[in-house]
Amino acid sequence: TCGECHNPATVTEKATQFELSKHYYGEAAFEEAGNATCAPCHESEGFKYVIKNNIPATFALNTTTNKYSNSYVATSSTAYGDITCNTCHSSLHTTYGTADWAFTTTAAVPMTMWAGAKTINLPADNGKSNLCVRCHQPRPMTTSSTLSDGNVVDYADLVANPTKVYYDSAVGNAAPNKHLPSYRFHVHYGVVGAVCAGMGGIEFAGAETYTNSYHTNNASCTDCHMAAMSGRAGGHTFVAKGNFNGCNTTDCHGAGTVSSSNATYWTTPRSNITTLLNQLASKINDIGGGHNILHSESDPELNLWAGATTGNFDGYLDIYDASANPNGYWRNPGNTSATNMAKPKFPSLTNAQVGAIINFQFALREYSKGIHNYKYIHALLVNTIAML
Repeated sequence: TCGECHNPATVTEKATQFELSKHYYGEAAFEEAGNATCAPCHESEGFKYVIKNNIPATFALNTTTNKYSNSYVATSSTAYGDITCNTCHSSLHTTYGTADWAFTTTAAVPMTMWAGAKTINLPADNGKSNLCVRCHQPRPMTTSSTLSDGNVVDYADLVANPTKVYYDSAVGNAAPNKHLPSYRFHVHYGVVGAVCAGMGGIEFAGAETYTNSYHTNNASCTDCHMAAMSGRAGGHTFVAKGNFNGCNTTDCHGAGTVSSSNATYWTTPRSNITTLLNQLASKINDIGGGHNILHSESDPELNLWAGATTGNFDGYLDIYDASANPNGYWRNPGNTSATNMAKPKFPSLTNAQVGAIINFQFALREYSKGIHNYKYIHALLVNTIAML
């Protein structure tokens, strides 16, 4: 029975492809080992633990301290393990047959960003994309556990009361401020699952309604990211860049339809989103009154989104952080070092401006410039720009 899988055309081929995957050569599993908070996505055993035990994406209130904590964590004893075949196919070597290839999960995914209040369920290909979305989803932005209760930010309030002061610069690190801006004032990196599903952004009302592209219900992650190999992309590399094999199939756009020079499906939509990203970045940077508040990095080794905007923004704020952003222009409200205090005070933020920062991160970090879900991203950007 071993030969059913362990042969050149099956496991050997996939294992060779997997060596080109960032799941294989990425360093996060090593760096985050022992971190139970990061383990549900970055550690194989942590990922399997939260799935097996159906750990909720909610925030739990400690009635003694009146503080909230994220329930979606692994345990210290499971916070380890490189991402391997067994991570996604956790039944390997149980039946020693084709049943072993079953996915670890294809269940709908409660969004951790929204503390489980929203759920992603991508139906194409029997829900296989839900396995990917378990990790490739935005993380929660939380209030301070010192100034406030540590609960998830009230995203609905950002929409309902856009002119309300979210952060008062004159007050700084004190109440009534509940959440201090910082370098990593963000919803993490894996926003693409939410974008594909067309949910999770800060949906300001505006000229455009929030609808989804055809991909949402009819294409799966595997259709594009595991298409027939082309160079170093496709298959178990999970790389889609430069590989249009998944687009040019009978069930999708048809043979020879999509390429990097195709105006209808590629260059025009991506150019439109680039223009809107630059416009939103400019609006956000206006908050600084003459100096950008968005962090810029032109080195592609340090910024996955270098070149995606004119300013090479990465979604971070240009706030001082001794280790992550020592050359940050703006003062960190939560830091009292002499180096930090010599910097200009970071400006106040309204609810609308915080929502705009989140939406900029959504539109930038989904990485495809709208190809995943053009209609949703376009509406998110247009309405956010108008709100500011």
